[in-house]
Amino acid sequence: MQQSATPGGPDARILELPPFYRAIQLREHQDALGHARLIAAEEGAGTLVWVRRFDTIEFALIVEPDEPLSAARRVLYAAMSALGDALVTYAPPEKPMAFAWPATIVFDGGIIGGGQLAWPDGASEEEVPDWLVVGFVVRGVLPAKAGGAHQLDTASVRGTSLEAEGFEFLDQADVVASFARHFMVYVDQWQEKGFVPVGQQYLARLPDERGVKRGIDVNGDLLVRRLPNLKDIERQSLVAALAVPEWRDPETGDPWL
Repeated sequence: MQQSATPGGPDARILELPPFYRAIQLREHQDALGHARLIAAEEGAGTLVWVRRFDTIEFALIVEPDEPLSAARRVLYAAMSALGDALVTYAPPEKPMAFAWPATIVFDGGIIGGGQLAWPDGASEEEVPDWLVVGFVVRGVLPAKAGGAHQLDTASVRGTSLEAEGFEFLDQADVVASFARHFMVYVDQWQEKGFVPVGQQYLARLPDERGVKRGIDVNGDLLVRRLPNLKDIERQSLVAALAVPEWRDPETGDPWL
């Protein structure tokens, strides 16, 4: 995965991104992933599109892989781990964080957000794509109830928020910048040692399940082995799972409540 991009721009100073990143800031209600897809071919790797919303953290990063599309999709796991590391830095120590495969982020049992992955239309599985875009949405605060009640009074069934989990006075820009730094570490590790240690970091955040061993295939599929016969492999398709993100309410585009 290449990390280079044209640095600079006023938004890069706002986010305090590491070198080789370039930030593009969008207005509220715009779509970070969608915009990143539109500009990916022109802007190139390291371009980070950020929507500054008061209620969510929403951003998307353009990368330029050096592997065929089928293998390059594994960048999602590196990005998930990078955001997980960033969030844990600011999380209350008593609040457990976990991933639900492939791209759902869970805090203390509630969905807080998740990731998506995009690639060029018509791209061949066997060829290196010109770009990939990995995007995230994380709920910062719960929406207010009708009549002006405080957002923390909103009854949530499946989801939660950073505020509800005790992330007080958290600047969204700090989380995005921290993600960018951690992502560089994972990309460097991938380039130096291969994908296996990167995948292990991701798998470590999946919930423990007695008698179950998990792995990630070269094409990003989740491989599950269960006792007593660990030779039998259950395969879960990454492409199929990405088509319908489990963390995302299709009506709102935001994490489930």
